[in-house]
Amino acid sequence: MKNKWKVAFFTLLGALILGLVIILSMVFAPIKDEELPDQKVKDNEVGFDIRSNKDDLNLIIKHYIEEEGLKGPVDYDVQLKDDVELHGSVPVFSTNIDVELKFEPKALDNGDILLKQKSISVGSLNLPVSYVMKVIRDSYQFPDWVKIQPNDELIYVSLQEMKLKSDIKVRAKEFDLKEDNIMFRLLVPVDRAQ
Repeated sequence: MKNKWKVAFFTLLGALILGLVIILSMVFAPIKDEELPDQKVKDNEVGFDIRSNKDDLNLIIKHYIEEEGLKGPVDYDVQLKDDVELHGSVPVFSTNIDVELKFEPKALDNGDILLKQKSISVGSLNLPVSYVMKVIRDSYQFPDWVKIQPNDELIYVSLQEMKLKSDIKVRAKEFDLKEDNIMFRLLVPVDRAQ
C-alpha cells in the first residue's frame, strides 16, 4: 500500500513540475514581431482635413469592430479616453482573465498612429507585457493594418494600409486625446494629367 502512495505522489509531483516548466517556457519564449509597413506618402492625392472627438471616434471604432466581424473567439473593446484602452480577456487554462491595456497614441509624420504601451492590468497576475501582448495578438482578430509588436510593447496602426471605398485613404495629423484634439486628413486619388 505504501508504494502506491509513493508512486501517486511522485506522479503528481512530476505532472506539476512539467506543467510549471511548460508555463514558464511559454512566458519566456522568444516572440517574433511582425514587419512594419513602408512609410511612403503618394503625391497624386488631394487632401481634406477633418476634425473629430473621442466620443465620435469611439462610436466609429465600435461600429467598425462589429461590422467587420473582428471580435474573434474572445470579445474585446477599444475605447478612447485620455489614452487608448483595450479591454478584453485572455484565455488561461480553462478560464478567462480580464485584461486592460492602456496605450499612449502618437500621430506619425506619415499619417499612421503609434500606440506605445503605458500600463497593463491582468487580473491580479504579474505577467510580462510582451507575453500578454503576444497572447492578445494571437487570440483576437485584428485587421491587417493593425500590427501588434509585443517585443517593443507597441501597436502600429497603419492607416495607409486601411482599405476604404473609392481608394480614399486616411492619415492622422493630430491625435491628442487629453485635449480631445483629433484631426485626420482624407486623401482622395486624382488624375493630375488633365
